[in-house]
Amino acid sequence: MAKKEKTIEALLKEKRTFSPSKKFTEKAHVNSDAVYRRAKRNPEKFWEDFAKELDWFKKWRKVLSWKPPHAKWFTGGKINVSYNCLDRHLSSERKNKAAIIWESESGESVVLTYWDLYREVNRFANVLKGLGVKKGDVVTIYLPMVPELAIAMLACARIGAPHSIVFGGFSAESLSGRINDSKSKVLITSDGGYRRGGIVPLKKNADDALKRSKSVKKMVVVKRVGSEAKVRMKKGRDYWWHDLMENSHAYCEPERMDSEDMLFILYTSGTTGKPKGIVHTTGGYLVGAYATTKWVFDLKEEDTYWCTADIGWVTGHSYIIYGPLANGATSLMYEGAPDYPDIGRFWAIVEKYAVTIFYTAPTAIRAFMRWGEEHPQKYDLTSLRLLGSVGEPINPEAWIWYHTHIGGKKCPIVDTWWQTETGSILISALPGITKLKPGSATLPFPTIEADIVDEDGKTIKEGAGYLVIKSPWPSMLRTIYGDPERYVEQYWSRFPGMYFTGDGAKRDKDGYLWVLGRVDDVMNVAGHRLSTMEVESALVDHPSVVESAVVGRTDQLKGQAIVAFTTLKKDLKTSAKLVGDLRQHVAKKIGAIARPDEIIFTAELPKTRSGKIMRRLLRNIAEGSVLGDTTTLADPGVVKELKEKYEDKE
Repeated sequence: MAKKEKTIEALLKEKRTFSPSKKFTEKAHVNSDAVYRRAKRNPEKFWEDFAKELDWFKKWRKVLSWKPPHAKWFTGGKINVSYNCLDRHLSSERKNKAAIIWESESGESVVLTYWDLYREVNRFANVLKGLGVKKGDVVTIYLPMVPELAIAMLACARIGAPHSIVFGGFSAESLSGRINDSKSKVLITSDGGYRRGGIVPLKKNADDALKRSKSVKKMVVVKRVGSEAKVRMKKGRDYWWHDLMENSHAYCEPERMDSEDMLFILYTSGTTGKPKGIVHTTGGYLVGAYATTKWVFDLKEEDTYWCTADIGWVTGHSYIIYGPLANGATSLMYEGAPDYPDIGRFWAIVEKYAVTIFYTAPTAIRAFMRWGEEHPQKYDLTSLRLLGSVGEPINPEAWIWYHTHIGGKKCPIVDTWWQTETGSILISALPGITKLKPGSATLPFPTIEADIVDEDGKTIKEGAGYLVIKSPWPSMLRTIYGDPERYVEQYWSRFPGMYFTGDGAKRDKDGYLWVLGRVDDVMNVAGHRLSTMEVESALVDHPSVVESAVVGRTDQLKGQAIVAFTTLKKDLKTSAKLVGDLRQHVAKKIGAIARPDEIIFTAELPKTRSGKIMRRLLRNIAEGSVLGDTTTLADPGVVKELKEKYEDKE
């Protein structure tokens, strides 16, 4: 049996359960399962009630217009996301409450109150207008985890300019591809960023990207590193952030956005290799992010909330900035790695700021486990009252370790399932009422019709199949930017009338959902979605490579590791240097997160008689599992030889 199959089998035999304490339930926002029945009776009213908690310039005419696969929420409503995250808090005691606490890996820190953040956002909104940015113009943001990133995205939202945030770990080529697809006119970057004490050359990458991108006319540069970055500023194109902000006015009228106006584009890997520009609109997205932040994290006025994600990913959009700030929360931002300058860094921050809610990825939790419980034991973590997990399925033992050594056996854990495309959490415990099962995402959020179906789209009441969503939700993606046909084909064609998530899952006898991971050609590497084709294309771009097939292998730390089976040009010899060159080439083309963990050289790849590469067999080889049927192969000897080579390597 495959290693992965054994893992799944063990996962589904998990019998341990954990109920919330009476004390937690009594104070929770949701303390009765009646909310599920109420939501089921009238889903539209359920979401409308949350929408009423936000500030609208004009109320909607209709809650939902649904013509599968196209939804419109809060039709006719006028709203501004920046106003809801900032302005509406200023008339209360929140005015001088910390909105964002920023900490760098070196120990620098900044606290921005709601009043501070409001003024900075308004000033930068006016800067963008001064650069010619108008409603509907896309602005690309390529920044490290610094306060200016939050300020920039909120300023874009204020003037109705959709932002496209590109993760600072991506390469110049990845950045240029996203700029070209979105046709953005302005790029916001930094002279550099810090990672484990080293400098990330963001401005240099941006300069390289703009050699391939002609739409960007202006670049704003944040001075983060200083003279060490050795940047060159291009006259007439490049401007220092601080120079532009110096005389900028501290009030900018918020744009009255239609509920269905675009708020942002966020690119995510697709099975075709070309990243997809996921489009999220204003009203529905904000309602979804606001509601799930409030209920899933049981967010209270006095909480200090820390989501450890990077804002370059959707988790940072929804659960560092938009969801928490719409709720008037204190949100912590961290620039740096969890193990620098030492492996107690996260726990030092929890202790320093008395963090009450902590939301991180299973990859990080598995790393903490490996480093040992003696490290968190050095710090006071008693302020924590709720823990969260995001990005990939969490295995039961990591869940138990997290619960025991970080949560002190008293903190509920919300294991959340959602995607860039969904905009907000769709499957999660409600911590005041849900009995938890380690490794299970538990139950769909109220109104979310998550189902498990077979190949024919028929419901599987108990057992494993494909995870689909059968009805619309407010924060759902509206389309793929510039490619509406791909939106329909990618998400709605596999099971007509249902949103296909691309994930496999199982439902147990209690109705709990256990997400099993991707079933398409997208790998989940440390919580980051990467297309196998994207990595293959990068490898084949190297002059030494003829052909490559990439698969994800189960990895205890990262979830999946990247294994590349590669064929070289005739007469080229393999070497450790060539392996290093190929790995670096992929990192340059896509980013360091895409660097293959293993490269296996082979004279031929296993193919069917029609010439299709049998990736299933390569996955089996990488997992060390039984090969299965090889009768369709043009040359069965190829896969046998590869398997022996892989086993000899181990």
